[in-house]
Amino acid sequence: MIIGTPSPTDFISDRKSLGSSKPLGSSKLPPPPTRTIAPGDKLPPARRTHTPSSDEESGGEEGGDDLRMLLPDASRASRRPPTLRTPKMHVPAYAAQVVAAGTRVLVATHHHLRCFDLARYADVPVWVGDTKEMGVRDAKVTALEFRAGSAGGVVWAGTKEGHLIELDMDSGKVTGSKFGVHAGVVTHIFRHRNAMVSVDESGKVLVFEPTATSSSEVPSLTYTAPRVYRIAEKQEFVKLLGGLLWTSVRGDINGSGPTTVPIVRIYDVFTPGSIARTASVLPNTTHHVGAVTSGTLLQSHPGFAYLGHEGGFISIWSLPAGPECTDIVKVSSSDVLSLEGVGMRLWAGGRTGVICAYDVSSRPWVVTNAWNAHSGLPVTRIFVDPWSIEKEEKLSVVSVGRDEQMRFWDGLLGIDWIGNELLKREREFSSFRTINVLVVSWNVDAAKPEALTDDAANLTFLNDALTSVSPAPDIISFGFQELIDLESRKMAAKTVLLGGKKKGEEGKISEKVTSSYKRWHDRLVREVRALAEGYTVIHTESLVGLFTCMFVKNSEKAALKNVAITTIKRGMGGRYGNKGGIVARFVIGDSSICFINCHLAAGQHHVRQRNADVTAMLEEKSVFPSSDAIEESLAYVGGGDGSMVLDHEIVFLNGDLNYRIDQRRDAVISSIQAGDLDALHTHDQLLKEMKHNRGFRLRSFREGPLTFSPTYKYDRRSNEFDTSEKKRVPAWCDRVLWRSRDPERVKQLHYRRYEANVSDHRPVSAAFAMTVKSVRLDAWAKEKGIVQELWLETLTEQLTDAREFYVEQALI
Repeated sequence: MIIGTPSPTDFISDRKSLGSSKPLGSSKLPPPPTRTIAPGDKLPPARRTHTPSSDEESGGEEGGDDLRMLLPDASRASRRPPTLRTPKMHVPAYAAQVVAAGTRVLVATHHHLRCFDLARYADVPVWVGDTKEMGVRDAKVTALEFRAGSAGGVVWAGTKEGHLIELDMDSGKVTGSKFGVHAGVVTHIFRHRNAMVSVDESGKVLVFEPTATSSSEVPSLTYTAPRVYRIAEKQEFVKLLGGLLWTSVRGDINGSGPTTVPIVRIYDVFTPGSIARTASVLPNTTHHVGAVTSGTLLQSHPGFAYLGHEGGFISIWSLPAGPECTDIVKVSSSDVLSLEGVGMRLWAGGRTGVICAYDVSSRPWVVTNAWNAHSGLPVTRIFVDPWSIEKEEKLSVVSVGRDEQMRFWDGLLGIDWIGNELLKREREFSSFRTINVLVVSWNVDAAKPEALTDDAANLTFLNDALTSVSPAPDIISFGFQELIDLESRKMAAKTVLLGGKKKGEEGKISEKVTSSYKRWHDRLVREVRALAEGYTVIHTESLVGLFTCMFVKNSEKAALKNVAITTIKRGMGGRYGNKGGIVARFVIGDSSICFINCHLAAGQHHVRQRNADVTAMLEEKSVFPSSDAIEESLAYVGGGDGSMVLDHEIVFLNGDLNYRIDQRRDAVISSIQAGDLDALHTHDQLLKEMKHNRGFRLRSFREGPLTFSPTYKYDRRSNEFDTSEKKRVPAWCDRVLWRSRDPERVKQLHYRRYEANVSDHRPVSAAFAMTVKSVRLDAWAKEKGIVQELWLETLTEQLTDAREFYVEQALI
């Protein structure tokens, strides 16, 4: 969340055993199916590998969404950009080369060079140069790097014509040159200790090192005779890591079919006569690991190198072992285009413009930060400016994107350190109080409120739920599913056309929605009005079969602000609302609360599609209007602005989640009849996903103990589980979960089911004691000043450690 927002980032290690016995290239795909179609014949419908029953609505293809569930969990990641500066300098995509040292930046585009001093003129270059005026006719710059030992004051430039030029950063004057020293395009230039290395597309490598008789500790471009080293031509990835030259060619792969992996060749160019070491990315993996795009070392993990790959993988290499690839981690559903080790975090940029920072200290990896860095366009390069440590007392990280802009980031993520420290001190500047929340969830299976008759459980259900909390709830949220018959095309079409319109004043439901919604709305209002306390409707919304109706006690109404409600469609790839969610939120005091009423993909075996539905709703961008006000930002978490679900401090999620029990029907019913519900918990799909799937987006949510019998599927007006031809396995489809930034802020008071039998589902409710805060802004500002002083002390320590690392890596 790299996360789109940033998402995007979730960390799951998608690793495979090194001891796999499957031989390379042994798996062959079956031949594709064929059809014989005569000329003029009507084309037959597309084949399906599985035709879902009416109870197994797929909601669209699972492939793309399923892949998202393999990714690391970014649900706790901060999406606040760690911005240092955002200069408006044009960096043309594909053609531009850039280097940065402190506030000095050099941008080369073809034969034009522009040098900026960001401390003086952020948008205006201090000098502009042209290779034509430097005595190099028509030379186009294709590589830049600071010369060793120059502290960012001297730059080497390689050109398309094979020239090397040395430039002074202060004046822009040429101080050295070697014309035609390369046979073709100079693709890369590196520095290492007091040496310089240049590489061209033909595979010619030049190593410039000061000689024993040289009066200078650094090589002279003009007078130093370079040593020639040969590597394979047309390398698409070249990086000097730990004194070794790592290379890879796109077409150089190991394996066949869907399990190809790239081959990496590693050269010790500083040892004359050395030969390349060849290694491949976990040759026994069952994944297609794409071409190498980037590589880095990480300060917190000496002895390892990390390579980024197309396909969203990062491979991990042990340096003492060869180097040898020891692991691969799936981090993105799209390509990892750029990779850089920054302090204790591994930063990766992808095609969506998001940069993700990973904590790789434990398994699974954790996404600590994910922010939109380049307006949704690919992040083509990330690099650290080690000279910023001394020049600016910062660790500056530079990113370049297809939006043709450079961005400068705080590599030590100081804004998050300060934010996290303030959270620890929240009681110093906040007051707290407790309010009660009641959530009622029910799949009514198109039943009308008038059907709540004949049986005492039906007649008293709503009153029983409303009086289940003492003292009376301050917030009441009714979340219903299947208010209309989803099998009725006419009714569904009517709701798609008319539902979801703007509601009238005072939260009244639109007159244009179907009578089913209005009937339930009116019935709920009557039941709530019958309580001793006065309530006001604050939210109503519908989405095909979904219906949410929320009430607030009149005594709390004045404390509410930023009230909003919206819908997220998940049916048929997000185009249809037969599956999806209604999302409501408000801020009370200085705590943000979000409620999700959802209906996930049906079907006994559609766990991955349900997971994908959850992921899509939790990671949907711009669900609500964003907020920049300081007072309101204190209500949100993770650097968010309130526009996404997980920006909210507390989130309640209810609905027909449709997770089933993976056991035979007769065994499930026997356990229910014997009262042995614990035996079923082991086989409950939702509980299994929360326990074992490290990328599951609901893993950060909590649920109370399931002490009541499964709520699905019953014969209507009966206590018998489904006796139809399908004889579905009983399941806890209907659930209420919650997530709180501080787990102590939400205490569950009850979690129970009711015996209203007019639907094939039983209704459930959950009640909570929720602690909300009110911030004293003057006290907050004072405490923030104290924390900022502490950060300056920590900053000094971290910069010292970072400088030692870059000295060890021979970069400064």
